[in-house]
Amino acid sequence: MSGSEQVIRTQELPILDLSNFLKGQDGDLDLLADQLCKAVEEFGFFFIKNHGVSETLIKGVFSENERWHSQPMENKVAIAIDDNQRGYIQPKATLIKHSTYNENTNLDTNETTVFATDYGVDNPNRQKGKRFYGENQWPEDLPGFKEVVQEYMSVMTNLGKTMLPIWATALKLDRDFFAPYFENNHTYFRMSHYPPVPNLGKNEFGIGPHADTGFMTFLPQAAVDGLEILDLDGEWFRPPKMDDCILVNTGQFLERWSNEKFRASPHRVIPPKNIHRYSIALFVNSSLDPICECLPTCHSESNPPKYPTESYWDFYNWYMINSYPHYAEFEEQKTA
Repeated sequence: MSGSEQVIRTQELPILDLSNFLKGQDGDLDLLADQLCKAVEEFGFFFIKNHGVSETLIKGVFSENERWHSQPMENKVAIAIDDNQRGYIQPKATLIKHSTYNENTNLDTNETTVFATDYGVDNPNRQKGKRFYGENQWPEDLPGFKEVVQEYMSVMTNLGKTMLPIWATALKLDRDFFAPYFENNHTYFRMSHYPPVPNLGKNEFGIGPHADTGFMTFLPQAAVDGLEILDLDGEWFRPPKMDDCILVNTGQFLERWSNEKFRASPHRVIPPKNIHRYSIALFVNSSLDPICECLPTCHSESNPPKYPTESYWDFYNWYMINSYPHYAEFEEQKTA
């Protein structure tokens, strides 16, 4: 049975009110940390409200997403995805091969354009041509698009870094524990379009069951339903519509870093039957190169580290090679 044929329940999720915290009132820190901890242990997802991100900016990014993906295909493939995971990915070009939640057999129906942190021409890793440090590819003849996307990425990255003390406190770490790992951090941004699929095939998805790669994901709600989350009992549910809230979830790198204390929940998107769906998912992650050992509060003699010490670059590179067929082509080109 495909996801479109199932009756999917709606599940309420915890809501964290950031109002006082963002005003510099630390009195809410312990409360927010407790709420976050319970939310990610049970669901891996939660909402934030009073987050300080302009609704005008969010609507503007959704509008730019639709404007860009409405361009002719020749314009979009002119900035085709590259070895740095930046650029345009056509429909039917993604298959998450390593999923442990579902045996994904059909290519995803969405089209996506990816942007990431601009490290600048003086960055030594960019000068050496190290993967993921390259420059963004921007559409031509689309006035205002680049500026809106850059503003949004900056605002959301700042929000993510501001929330780091909540994550640290939830993990019983010093509130500033994560700050050194997020200097010159790696943010990436997926602007996605899910075209309508009137007759969805068996085991076919807008994007197949997967968990995100990084630390935290920010997902303003799309106007059209489709996102589904897997609960601890193996049942899929949909989050409710929450005006003025942003959905946040945990990624696999934090799950590994925390020795699975925090859950990176599987999720998927069922494409609509007769209308278009647009999504803007932004991922705020640690810097690429610092080596991250299992968090000191998340292991013990009876609970040893489950994963190897690694950098986010190591894990992200593994994930991309095992998620996107075009990465196999990049690897073949390097060894040819």
